[in-house]
This record gives sequence, C-alpha cells and structure tokens, in this order.
Amino acid sequence: MRSSQGLLQLIGKVSYKRTILHNFKFINIAYNTQRRNYASEAETTAEIHKKVPTKVVNYTYDTYPHLKRNPNFKELSPNDIKFFQSILSSNEIIIDNGNNQDDLLPYNIDWMKKYRGKSRLVAKPKTTEQIAKLVKYCNENKLAIVPQGGNTGLVGTLVCDAGCILEVLDNYLAERGYMVPLDLGAKGSCHIGGNVATNAGGLRLLRYGSLHGNVLGLEVVLPDGTILENLSTLRKDNTGYDLKQLFIGSEGTLGIITGVSILTPRRPKSVNVAVFCLNSFQNVQEAFNISKGELTEILSAFEFWDINALRMVKHHLFQGTNLPLEDKYPFYVLVETSGSNKEHNEEKLHNFMEILMTKGVVEDGVVAQDNTQIQNLWLMREGIPEAGSKSGSVYKYDLSIPLPVFYNIVEDMSNRLKDAGIFGKDKPVTDVCGYGHVGDGNIHLNIVAKSYSPEITKLIEPYVYEWTAKYKGSVSAEHGLGLMKADCIGYSKSQKMISIMKQIKQTIDPNVSIGSNIIQNPAIEKRIADTYIGATKLIEKRLPVSIGANMPVLQIYI
Repeated sequence: MRSSQGLLQLIGKVSYKRTILHNFKFINIAYNTQRRNYASEAETTAEIHKKVPTKVVNYTYDTYPHLKRNPNFKELSPNDIKFFQSILSSNEIIIDNGNNQDDLLPYNIDWMKKYRGKSRLVAKPKTTEQIAKLVKYCNENKLAIVPQGGNTGLVGTLVCDAGCILEVLDNYLAERGYMVPLDLGAKGSCHIGGNVATNAGGLRLLRYGSLHGNVLGLEVVLPDGTILENLSTLRKDNTGYDLKQLFIGSEGTLGIITGVSILTPRRPKSVNVAVFCLNSFQNVQEAFNISKGELTEILSAFEFWDINALRMVKHHLFQGTNLPLEDKYPFYVLVETSGSNKEHNEEKLHNFMEILMTKGVVEDGVVAQDNTQIQNLWLMREGIPEAGSKSGSVYKYDLSIPLPVFYNIVEDMSNRLKDAGIFGKDKPVTDVCGYGHVGDGNIHLNIVAKSYSPEITKLIEPYVYEWTAKYKGSVSAEHGLGLMKADCIGYSKSQKMISIMKQIKQTIDPNVSIGSNIIQNPAIEKRIADTYIGATKLIEKRLPVSIGANMPVLQIYI
C-alpha cells in the first residue's frame, strides 16, 4: 500500500509532465499530412496510396501458388469496356492501355504491400444506380468484381452515402453536437461503407458497442444488380429477419453497401485522457477492473501497448527524445473518459488515479490538459501501426482473446521465434509487440521482419491460430478474414456454421461474382476443411478460462 504522500508524488509528476507535453514533437502531427494519411473530401483511397512510397510487390499468384484464377469467370473484352464507358464518364474509369500501370497499381496492391492483383479496369461510379447497372452486367457476363472504398457525400445527419470519409462525417456531426459511434486511427481515409462491410471495431467500442448495434439501415446493391433499399431510421423494427445484419461484416461478399443509416450519439462536452505506466500485464488487468468500477458511465476507452510498441513509435514518429513518459516500463495504458459534466468527470478521474496509486497498480502517469495534448497522447497509441510499417515488413494478427491470457500470445510467440533462432539483433525478425483494446478483449500482435519469407510464416502460422483456438478466441476480432485468413475460418467457426454461410452466399450470389470469395473458392475449399479438422482436435483440448470482464466513389476491381 502506498501513502497519500505517494499520491501527491504521482500528481506532482503528472503536473510536471504536463509542461513536457507542450515541447515534445511528433513527425507530421498535422491532420492533413502524410503521417496519418488523412484524406480531403475529394481524395480517393488510391490517391492516398500514391502519397506513400511503394515497394516492389510480387503478384499474389506468384507468392501463393495454391490460389488459382477461377475458370468460371471470363476475361475482360472490348465489348465489356464499351459498356462500362457507356455508364461512366472518362474520369470515372481507369482502363489498362499498356502505359498506365502506375494509375492501376494503387488499386491492385493492399496497404500492407503483401498482395497484388492484376485487375485491368477500375470503375469509380458515383451513384447507386451506376453501381447497380455495373454489378448487374458483371453478374450476367461472369466478370468478377471486388468493391473498395471511395467518394464522400452526406444525405442528412443519420443517413449518408457509403463513400463518406469517417472523419468528414464526424466533423459534420460535431458542428451539430453529435458524433459517429466509431473511431479509428485511419478515420481520415477510411469510408463508412467499408467500416460497415468489415464491421470495424475501433477505439469507441467499449462505450458505444459494435456496428451491429449502431447501424439502423442499409442500402445495398446485390450481385444481380437489385437495389436493396432499407435506409430505416427506426430504433425498433421487429418485422421479419433483420437482413442488414448479413451485410455488416460480410466484407463485400454478399453485396456492395451504397448507403448507411447509423445512430449518432450526443457529443460529450468533457473529455479527459490519461496515460499510465505499469510493471506487469496483471497490473493492466487490475487497472481495467478498477476503471469499470470507478469510472463506470464515463469510461470511453481503455487501450494498452507494450514497451516494444512504444520504442517503435519513439524511433519512427518522434523528433527528439521528449516523450511524455519514459520508455522504461513494460506496459502503458491510455484511459479516456467522456461525459457532460467537466467537474464531475475530473473528480471521478482523480479518485480513480488515487486508487491506482494507493494500490501500487501504476508507477507513473500523465494527464492531458487540452485538446492538443489529448491528440498527442492518442498518437502514442494510434501511431503504432505506422511505426511498425516503417520498421520493416509486418505480420499483423488481429485476435480476440480472453483477458486472463490476453498478453500470453505475445510472450509465447516471442519465445517461439527466439527458440527458432530468428528473432533478435541482426536476425530476420527484429521485433514482436502487442497493443490493442483491453476493454473489448482485442489484441493486435505485430511481428516485424526484415522481409516476408515462407520460413517466418511457417513458424507463425498456423501456430498463432491454434493458440487462439485453444483459448476459445477468434482469429479475426475486427479486421475480417480477407485473403490472408480465408482458410482459417475453421479455427473460430464450426463446420455447420461454415455450411450455413455457404448456403447464404449461394442464395444471394449463385454466380459467385462479387467480393473476395472467402466461402467458396475451390482453391481453398479443402484447406478450410483441413483447418476445421485440426481446429476440432484443438477444441477438445481447450483450457478452461475465466472470461470475467472480457466478455462508395466506390472502386470496383474487374
């Protein structure tokens, strides 16, 4: 137990470090700079990609030879191109002419620079009707399409076009006293339609819940070109099946989301952010449990990162060495509170800090004094993905894991790579770090290597998925499956559930013409079955874990 004098020492440290916050610098801290890739209202995802240097990326089929082009789909023909040109203006379409690969490249490469497609045409429709015509034609003519994010536009405070950039929408609502119940590090470039299609979780889920609960209605273009219009603003509607839930988190495999109706809670009048230093992950868990009891209704975020993540951020995103906190503690926690009464919120935060200090849960801390300092403290957390990408090639794993064993995956993976002799100074793997959303049991495991290699991949996978299945976790907490984890669904879903997913896909898209073909790609069908069999064996050996508190412009690849 620490004395009240110890609390005064902590508060003294906090007061002293508040002055440091005015002095330390972040590279490209402004929102309109390259650091966070914030987009203007007119920028597309591809234009944002062009701001960032692109390394050479091999074609996906060269890197992953088990993935084959589906022979049921035809090649793009001159007649197809003529049809697209009859629907779209010249600035709404990019066609491969042999000399414009630089224009197509940003659409064919993912942001992690791991996958590269060979799409020869990119369509950028601006209306739902254009999308419906394009999708209908592609479905009838067996042309495969993949949706991406795109243009911005608002149609009211609760109903918006799917291409609306998340931050633009949030700023629009802020002027009216409301907010989007979703916050992401990439909010300046991601689109609300893509957020819904992937069921993005983000930083506010602890307070406002997932998009499954916040989305009121959707407008979706189905694979046959049918427009499914259900932009309802009703809070309660129990007439039949809630079909919109099928498209939330479907990753574009069932249809293209073109409109979103979403709840917008009142914007809090008072926001406080504090970052604490801790000596163990057990202390992190204890701090979280205390925060739920002491901060209750005003707790809006509880994020953590380890010392390895902080050192990457310090090395790549800071100018100078003036961090607001010393980089010598094993763990760091960011706590955000938000509410309507400033004095009430600050009093609760002070009481929370007093308990943490008295019980010896935290070693040091800093509290932001204004909005600029709040943004700076958040950058320590939100800057981790970018710092990792500047460190090398990053293997990213987005996992849901019960809180009692939450950080064990980072420690076990580090030991596994060390034992294999590939992790350490002058080794192929240079860093392993963990960070994420303690409040909703979502950890991001990042493994930084000098380059991607089959040898490293084999040491990581399927070990990371088997480990997650053993503790009844999910191999994808908020990022979705995509191509990377398409054949790993069996670690988190039963064979019966996968079968029902296939039936839904077959009913809505019998030609399998739209989206990443996660459920029915013949090249990975057997791999899914093998994965499920392996996962079944693991499930039988799962360890009992106390869960406790853990409880578009739209671009189309053709």
